[in-house]
Amino acid sequence: MPEDSMDKPSIVTCTAPVNIAVIKYWGKRDEDLILPINSSLSVTLHQDQLKTTTTVAISRSFQEDRLWLNGKEEDITHQRLQSCLREIRRLTRKRRTDGDARSTDSVGLSHKVHICSVNNFPTAAGLASSAAGFACLVYTLAQAFGVEGELSGIARQGSGSACRSMYGGFVQWIMGSKDDGKDSVAQQVEPESHWPELRILVLVASSERKPIGSTSGMQTSVQTSLLLQHRAEAIVPRRMVDMIEAVRRKDFPAFAELTMKDSNQFHATCLDTHPPIFYLNSVSQQIIHLVHRYNKYCGETRVAYSFDAGPNAVIFILQQFVPEFVQLVQHFFPPDRNGEDFIKGLPVKCAALPMELKQNIGLEPVPKGINYIISTKAGPGPRVVDDPSQHLLSAEGLPKKTV
Repeated sequence: MPEDSMDKPSIVTCTAPVNIAVIKYWGKRDEDLILPINSSLSVTLHQDQLKTTTTVAISRSFQEDRLWLNGKEEDITHQRLQSCLREIRRLTRKRRTDGDARSTDSVGLSHKVHICSVNNFPTAAGLASSAAGFACLVYTLAQAFGVEGELSGIARQGSGSACRSMYGGFVQWIMGSKDDGKDSVAQQVEPESHWPELRILVLVASSERKPIGSTSGMQTSVQTSLLLQHRAEAIVPRRMVDMIEAVRRKDFPAFAELTMKDSNQFHATCLDTHPPIFYLNSVSQQIIHLVHRYNKYCGETRVAYSFDAGPNAVIFILQQFVPEFVQLVQHFFPPDRNGEDFIKGLPVKCAALPMELKQNIGLEPVPKGINYIISTKAGPGPRVVDDPSQHLLSAEGLPKKTV
């Protein structure tokens, strides 16, 4: 084989999804291994609307490991990133030691990696960018190095919630009890095809970087919030059982009530932290009022909200009620752009709003309170991109020039 073809980088590209926890993870029992103080459950969002794309190139001609995020070179010595790289390389080494015939390929352990990753949504705005990012990193590295098996425990070491983005549909992260974290892994509860009528609307109230990052916020909560300890020990275990049952039965009212109560309790623990942490803003609070007043007007629970560590609302709703609720959002949060751009993702039909409904809600409109809505549904886990033209790195292993 000619020398130059041996030096050509081996290139793999994959995509991975965002997930939204309906039973929240907040607080670690081990900072280094990222082991949570309670189990959690999430819905994986569809990659057609929200995803991270990562390309990994491996070559012995590379001088060092390098990383580019959203078009900018970043420090690859980041501790959590190194944990993921180290684990993948350890598994690769183990396969070779075990004499796996498939591991005698051209990818050498001494070869350096170039990693290029982009999100198609705002980073660090409370939209679970680190979950999609680390899930995509680990999945792509595993494909590139030929590593198989349980990968969620490795993704967890990058970002806790990343372990849940390793699967599609409805996913639980089992907290585990072992000191080494081997039993703290994600597990699919139901696939994305299980509840086709369920829709998810992300109301983007702000795409700014949040004032307090999740990692430091969690540390302070664990140290100072008595409510957080009570939640982890006495409340979440029962909620996990109830939530899994609600998902399996496709019982929307039960799912919705648990989702809202858990979101509210998570933010109550933030308020119980000393000094307190505020992730919700005035727009978030208006959305909460809107949901409860709409449900009351309808005489049934048609809509649920959930907020992560940021002001953006994630709305869960059955497909048949989407047009009316979106119209309601547009009425009370009038956008400053034309209507088409306001809704991204899955198309939403127009609906007429009864005057009585608007009067019953009785809120003051908040112009420009919501930047846009992402309309989506439950989706699959990480995927390999087969089309080489989609690689983010060139044949030489450097970021392609964006036009």
